[in-house]
Amino acid sequence: MSERSERTGGAAAQPHRREGATGKTLRFRFDGREYEGLEGDTLASALLANGVRAVASSIKLGRPRGVYAAGCEEPNALVQIEEPFPEPMLTATTVELYDGLVATGLPGQGRLADRPDPARYDAVHAHCDVLVVGAGPAGIAAAGVAARAGARVILADERPEPGGSLLGTAETLDGAPGREWAAGEAAALAALPEVRVLRRTTVLGHYDDNYVIAVERRTNHLGAQAPADVARERVWRIRARRVVLATGGHERFVAFAGNDLPGVMLAGAARTYANHYRVLPGSRAVVFTTNDSAYAAALDLAGAGVEIAAIADVRHAPGETWAARCAERGIEVLTGHVVTAAKGEGEVSSVEVAPRPKAQGPGGQAREIPADLLLVSGGWTPVVHLFSQAGGTLCYDEELGAFTPGETRQAVEAAGFARGVRTLRECLEDGTEAGRRALAAAGFAVPAETTPPAATTLPTADEEPVAAPAEHVWLVESGDYGTHFVDLQRDVTVAEVLRATGAGLSSVEHVKRYTTAGTAHDQGKTSGLLTGGVVAHALGVDVAELGTTTFRAPYTPVSFAALAGRDRGPLHDPVRVTALHEWHVASGALFENVGQWKRPWYYPQQGEGPGEDMEAAVLRECRAAREDVAAMDASTLGKIDVVGPDAAVLLDRLYTNMMSTLKVGSIRYGVMCRPDGMVFDDGTVIRLADDRFLVTTTTGNAAAVLDWMEEWLQTEWPDLRVHCTSVTEQWATVALVGPRSREVLARLAPGLAVDNDSFPFMTWRDAEVAGIEARVCRISFSGELAYEINVSSWYGLALWEAVMASGEVTPYGTETMHVLRAEKGFPIVGQDTDGTVTPQDLGMEWIVSKKKADFVGKRSFARADTSRPDRKHLVGLLPEDPGVLLPEGAHLVDTSALPEPPVPTLGFVTSSYRSAALGRTFALALVSGGRERIGERLYAPVGADLVPVTVTSHVLYDPEGARRDG
Repeated sequence: MSERSERTGGAAAQPHRREGATGKTLRFRFDGREYEGLEGDTLASALLANGVRAVASSIKLGRPRGVYAAGCEEPNALVQIEEPFPEPMLTATTVELYDGLVATGLPGQGRLADRPDPARYDAVHAHCDVLVVGAGPAGIAAAGVAARAGARVILADERPEPGGSLLGTAETLDGAPGREWAAGEAAALAALPEVRVLRRTTVLGHYDDNYVIAVERRTNHLGAQAPADVARERVWRIRARRVVLATGGHERFVAFAGNDLPGVMLAGAARTYANHYRVLPGSRAVVFTTNDSAYAAALDLAGAGVEIAAIADVRHAPGETWAARCAERGIEVLTGHVVTAAKGEGEVSSVEVAPRPKAQGPGGQAREIPADLLLVSGGWTPVVHLFSQAGGTLCYDEELGAFTPGETRQAVEAAGFARGVRTLRECLEDGTEAGRRALAAAGFAVPAETTPPAATTLPTADEEPVAAPAEHVWLVESGDYGTHFVDLQRDVTVAEVLRATGAGLSSVEHVKRYTTAGTAHDQGKTSGLLTGGVVAHALGVDVAELGTTTFRAPYTPVSFAALAGRDRGPLHDPVRVTALHEWHVASGALFENVGQWKRPWYYPQQGEGPGEDMEAAVLRECRAAREDVAAMDASTLGKIDVVGPDAAVLLDRLYTNMMSTLKVGSIRYGVMCRPDGMVFDDGTVIRLADDRFLVTTTTGNAAAVLDWMEEWLQTEWPDLRVHCTSVTEQWATVALVGPRSREVLARLAPGLAVDNDSFPFMTWRDAEVAGIEARVCRISFSGELAYEINVSSWYGLALWEAVMASGEVTPYGTETMHVLRAEKGFPIVGQDTDGTVTPQDLGMEWIVSKKKADFVGKRSFARADTSRPDRKHLVGLLPEDPGVLLPEGAHLVDTSALPEPPVPTLGFVTSSYRSAALGRTFALALVSGGRERIGERLYAPVGADLVPVTVTSHVLYDPEGARRDG
């Protein structure tokens, strides 16, 4: 490459790049073709520099679409990034160009990546006194005032560099380009100790109490050169005392025939490409406007080398100064004219212009003007999204023809054009005053001077011509509205809006849903008010009366990866293991996922042959627990410390049975129900002191139970003096089970009296076990003599190894635990219940207190539905063939032959096992009127067979409970 080519970024290879453009050359590929751009380009500006007009196609009609805007408001130019990592549905106007970028145009929808994203994403929390959103003139002025007073300030802007509207214009401040002023002020701000300037950061949502969510794109613009150790995107969760919204405005277009053709562009966007990116989006242009702003765009483009064929102004009296400036350049101004159509095959080649109908007279015929560029300005809409999200009201500004901020209950200020302020000088002054108001409201002394940090006075802006009133025209009337688009991304036309209003829809919200206008990635930034204007025109009402649709977060699309942050892969669903995990691994245990926990499922013994399968291992473990002694790692049971003077009151309200009468040193089994009376969880409550309890829960429900407790405490009973703390990970628990468990415990804890009289069932004792301080509980989930030994998790492995070394103790896993408890008819919440089961359905009427005045779910037991005789009850099932193992989930019927579908079922199998103690298979089931069916024969359809079963009590082993005490 020649020296000149490197210096100018290969401009010669970019036919629409202005002379004098400088920057490093970047190579990229789009739709399979190689191109060059310059550092600082967006993909859109680089494509325009290379003469690429059609970038994408529309989602419904497949019409070619080109670049329409220059920022996040872009409705057309959707692309898919292919390299370095696939990412769909991005706007070419916001993708910063980098070397090696590979992209393709999209027909309104993209493809998800087929491989994991290697990039990192993270989130941070930040607090500040003043958050300023938008680093344009007003935002910089507001941030400067707040920063000079010593406030903690965050200035966030979605662009790579500060300046806002100054970046796309030729306006000067103090005689220098406006972007240079903005860069200097931002640098001065960033140098202050209490100021944080966030570039490439979009504020997505504004919530209660000035809680604001923003996303910073940290390395997206670096492509394959992005450091692996730097997060690609970062979510900022900001809590601000005051917020200043200096969010500027979006230009909107007008509905006329062919207004979607490549080559039709917003006038302000074309001005930005010419001034900021030094790219000419066309060679010969027609300008169509309803306001003065397009004149400045036309003059800038003319100065850059674009021939302005004509300006069609809907007004009959545009600003005199603008008209004079155009006349000096030989630009024809057609007052009282509209563009009736953009024409061309695949892109604009000519523009049809005609007088407005009311101005028609002699010589009022339409004329066709050859042009490859049509610049449109239908007016400007303040960006009020965040203000509205914050609960602010909007007011219609007749002069502006748009909605502006009204009142809000939150500590929010709007500044600059976001508040409807028009001129650059006024925006600077308004931003300064907004900063002063924010400072005062935040409790700071407001400085006398009102200048940004790097200036001694407010900069002098160019004198702007006296503005002529804009005229608010939403559509160019026609006999056929089939190509008068109001929403380019959704392919919504005026014809469809008229169809909606013709069907009787008069609400802009209803029309939005009928037509889908404003529901695409751009959320109607350029089309929302235009759609409302067309609806108002059709109904003959004022836009002010019609109102707007609801502004919802996020303001711009955000990647799921950014929202997930580091919460993905192992961190999304962490694998939790107990303190004994390595021992289980070394002993050959196979594991079961229980919630996030890895729990030993069973321990197959490996002999000379192929070793035990699951059935053989579980039967062996069950025999050891029933006939000898076995141990299980029960550390995963949820454990919640409930502490406070009202702890007993809370537990009485949450459990169906009484907990306040529990004595210190005792344990009670309990059931929690939801307000509808259905079983939510079960477990034990251990009273450690008058004001302290330890609640145990099922493994999978531990977090839900703690959340349940907190919800009631924080929303319904905030007066209760109680604190709930999860201590699941703090305790390691070993369940010692079987007829010889007392003997083993006596050897491990010689100082503990373990006889029945000294240590009765459902009590606990502090003791040293294997020389470790422990809390020993007499609890049994197997029906056998059993103890649960709890020690600090630091000593869990030492305790387990001592238990294993104390004699022939058999380790057992969760499958054996399930068999043992099912033989005794102990239900597992979530397996033997399905959200429609009451304690009475489980045969546990005894656990529902009749003494308590109230508890969660009590009133629901008075409903007729909860006492229906045909409710499903938990029962046992014995297959007539003792070797048949019923599949869990199998349905039950009462006929030996299935009738024609639909076949009514009586219930279903919840648990099914092979039992060593019973010498056969058995099952538990929920069966309609089950307790009245004990002794009956039912049938379980299994494949092509109907398996006969006999209904029995759900307690199939040791119904008297004689084995519990050894």
